[in-house]
Amino acid sequence: MKHRTLTFALLTALSLTLIACAAPLPAPPPTRADTTSVAVTSPTPQAGVTVVDALGREVTLPALPQRIVLTGRALFMIADAIYTFPEASQRIVGMGQTAQGSGNFIKLIDPNYAAKAVLERDAGAEQVAALQPDLVILKSTAAETTGKPIEALGIPVLYVDFETPEQYFRDLATLGQVFGNPTRAQAVADFYRRKIAQIEQAVAGAPRPRALLLYYNDRDGSVAFNVPPLNWIQTTMVQIAGGQPVWSDAKLGKGWTQVTLEQIAAWDADFIFVVSYFKNPSEVVSALKADPNWQALRATREGRLFAFPADLYSWDQPDTRWILGLTWLAGRLHPERFPGLDMEAEAKAFYRELYGLDEAFFMAQIRPTFQGDLP
Repeated sequence: MKHRTLTFALLTALSLTLIACAAPLPAPPPTRADTTSVAVTSPTPQAGVTVVDALGREVTLPALPQRIVLTGRALFMIADAIYTFPEASQRIVGMGQTAQGSGNFIKLIDPNYAAKAVLERDAGAEQVAALQPDLVILKSTAAETTGKPIEALGIPVLYVDFETPEQYFRDLATLGQVFGNPTRAQAVADFYRRKIAQIEQAVAGAPRPRALLLYYNDRDGSVAFNVPPLNWIQTTMVQIAGGQPVWSDAKLGKGWTQVTLEQIAAWDADFIFVVSYFKNPSEVVSALKADPNWQALRATREGRLFAFPADLYSWDQPDTRWILGLTWLAGRLHPERFPGLDMEAEAKAFYRELYGLDEAFFMAQIRPTFQGDLP
């Protein structure tokens, strides 16, 4: 690891007024769930570690990090993955905004959340340095804008992606090294692999219906429908679930690509799934079903226009919940292959296995937030 530069030392000194009253590292969180599936280790903090991050960089730490900061955009997606490790609550001392809309899952599950610094969405290197981190974790897409200024201060930065199933397995293994808990990393990865294998086996040999996944957005005052790039997890989910993405031959950009209603009609999909991040997807689809233009679509007439489910966050994103979205999607595309699929039971198992949350917590805090076409 690089020696901290004089600049970092000066910044730290200037920031002492911000951290002089900081509390010591919070105590372990109280038991709030059945955590029999959560592996907790007590590694020697002095044990150093070298990991390879999402950009292929070797990051060497002289000891397992005890003061971790999470920052950058799209933070809730990587924060939710990081919090599958029970050590996260104790080791993370500051983070950026982990909410999407009104939902903030990390605040809900971390009993030490109030003791952590909450950074501005576009926090600069100086704000991060004030927390005296021994590691900062960022999405790789923020390397140039956010990561390099932090690295210039001699603070080690670890980049992760958590965008595709393959990246999930790789980044989980990296976090297992960082937290000194490879057993937990393997357990979480196995959870995903097991679910994917079950779905792939169930849909093997089945006809692949033509499916269209649309992101509904009316935040600028006008309604727009968008399709994802072919390398995004939404497209991957349709493929794994046994569907054929009808937009695969469209001219797509690097992000969501807006499409017209005429194009949607021309695709004539067997199934249409509507995602909405800032408005209840059930309300969105209900309004579409009442629209004569949408009533003319074959998928609508045949009862195959669905609101993609969500709880605190939508299940279609490269957030930990994508495995729930994949399971639901496969059940909708191939109901005959998933008789008796119970998504509430699937969600209970997800929160128990990945976060150690018991049924009482689930029923009080998660189940009431369900949206979309869930039974």
